Amino acid sequence: MPLQDVVFGASVYFPPLFTAFVPGFVLWLCIHRLLRDRLYSGEFWHPLLMDLSLFTLCVCLSFLLLVVWC
Repeated sequence: MPLQDVVFGASVYFPPLFTAFVPGFVLWLCIHRLLRDRLYSGEFWHPLLMDLSLFTLCVCLSFLLLVVWC
């Protein structure tokens, strides 16, 4: 079947982690905007690491929501 190659190609080139990246990024943008003043106020030792870990948690939450929803 010719469509089987397209389905297999889509699963190889767009893995679920990439699919979770976009909603996770949007979620991170919303949370980052709310916490930006507190992050960069000097309260945290390394704000960039805190920001990166927050982004990772948002992508993981988005991936979890995709797994539960689909």
